[in-house]
Amino acid sequence: MDNASARPITAAGNEIDRPVPSAPSARVWGSDAIAAMLRELDIPYVALNPGSSYRGLHDSLVNYLGNTRPRMLLCLHEESAVALAHGWAKVTGRPLAVIVHANVGLMHATMALFNAWCDRVPIIVLGATGAVDAVRRRPWIEWIHTARDQGALIRNYTKWDDQPSSIGAAQEALLRANMIAQTPPCGPVYINLNLELQEDEIAAAPPLPQTTRFAPPVALEPAGPALREAAGLLARAERPVILAGRCSRDPEAWQRRIDLAEAVGAKVMTDRKAGAAFPTDHPLHAAGPATSLSPAGIELVAAADVILSLDWIDLAGTLKGACHGKAPASKVIQVSIDQYVHNGWSMDYQGLPPADVYLMADPEAAVPALLAGVKRLRPNAPPLPAPRDRRGPPPLSALETASIIEVPLLATALKEALGGAPVSMIRLPLSWGEHLWDFRHPLDFLGADGGGGIGSGPGMAVGAALALRDSERLPIAVLGDGDFLMGVTALWTAVRNSIPLLVVIANNRSFFNDELHQERVARERGRPMENRWIGQAIRDPDIDLAAMTRAQGCTGIGPIDDPRRLVAALTEAVAAVRGGKVCVVDVRVAAGYDPGAASGIMQRASAG
Repeated sequence: MDNASARPITAAGNEIDRPVPSAPSARVWGSDAIAAMLRELDIPYVALNPGSSYRGLHDSLVNYLGNTRPRMLLCLHEESAVALAHGWAKVTGRPLAVIVHANVGLMHATMALFNAWCDRVPIIVLGATGAVDAVRRRPWIEWIHTARDQGALIRNYTKWDDQPSSIGAAQEALLRANMIAQTPPCGPVYINLNLELQEDEIAAAPPLPQTTRFAPPVALEPAGPALREAAGLLARAERPVILAGRCSRDPEAWQRRIDLAEAVGAKVMTDRKAGAAFPTDHPLHAAGPATSLSPAGIELVAAADVILSLDWIDLAGTLKGACHGKAPASKVIQVSIDQYVHNGWSMDYQGLPPADVYLMADPEAAVPALLAGVKRLRPNAPPLPAPRDRRGPPPLSALETASIIEVPLLATALKEALGGAPVSMIRLPLSWGEHLWDFRHPLDFLGADGGGGIGSGPGMAVGAALALRDSERLPIAVLGDGDFLMGVTALWTAVRNSIPLLVVIANNRSFFNDELHQERVARERGRPMENRWIGQAIRDPDIDLAAMTRAQGCTGIGPIDDPRRLVAALTEAVAAVRGGKVCVVDVRVAAGYDPGAASGIMQRASAG
């Protein structure tokens, strides 16, 4: 029987998962109380891949809550579900809930959880297990899906985990999880719900706690001698540098960072591993955003007399790289609370940096206090330098004369297709040079994946686009083909839930980053560098990426390999996304582009 009439349609044309209303009943099950707690925490969505271990909670979300607040977002893989929540958190700073099935679903989710851990974003992951009481387990399946300590699978890269054994304990666990996940340094948390807890009937739903009394703590501003010393160093500095690292998407905090840099006349460097932290076209922005230390960054750090690190990722590596392995001569002010989540398993905390003043504070809390301290000591800000000569992408005319599409040309065509409209760059590939796009707002760029792996791009793009859906910004993810291929099915969730999104694939038909590693090894060993592509190339046969996206319900365009067709293809794609669609453009780009150097196209454009 066709039940389509029972499923309302959105304005974008997609069906909403609206359940048939349940008949009134006084009966309540444990999972009902757990679902009600998720609503009380104001979690709007829960991303999931189905599994029998949480069938009780699944029923409660559908038939007790009516699949609203939270509404389920069906994902085709657990890694995509966690990546979706990761993308959402990068925009909003708040967690979504993710549900994964037993130990097997948690194993699928591990890479995405590691990304969230390294990227310091809040996510609440709910898992489940077979009955703790062995007598109540179904034969075979509930035995292999039961683990005595399931949280041990991810304990080294989550902030906290729990396995409550009563409804009261489950409510408290959710309150604690919500608090811990959002307390900087933020991160994923995990709660394992066993079958008995979910499926046993209870006499009545317990009263829900007042969640405002269990909110995450407000970040404390630094004070005292350390703050005064830091402000004094900045006020007296002649060549101050600010390394703007992990910072929030808050526009007011963005402006305070600008005010601080202008108050001390500090040159600023930004990082592609983190989201936009400072306007790249500001006269004081001197280097970045780059993934690794660029020549301009080396010069900037080496010349500084005072360096202020705002939770800079890998401060020790940056200082060593700029100072040729020696201790920096400059005074270093470190602003970070990241050491609170350092452990002995993951080395994501990087090397141990020297610090002359260490403010154990979140940058968003420290900057206003530093700004006030500097202004007391130095009421008059130094004049801004003249805008530096900045190299942008190639001119539009370069598309008419080029024979191949290099990544700078992709930026040129995308700018033309957008016509100045506000966008959020959710992800950019390694080959995207720091000069190709300006970031003027904290949502202009959301940063990398955190864990330095591959495959998270599509899922994170969907989550970020969901968070941006009601904004004026067009969400764009420029992904490599390897990253895209590992997570393409995440786009089905975007189509199913009417989440507009533009994905542009910089398709060099290779896991090209590793080609460079193989070339380096071959050179050192005196072996043929021409063999670097073997075991790396994604061709023979070429994969029809646009067809793969059409199979998910997206609008698929390409492959585009003619530079003269690029603007038209991207203009078509932008129009599709503005019309509520998910559109993917497969752009065949040349392999071998070095983002740290001018390409042939850029050199010709400069000469012309």
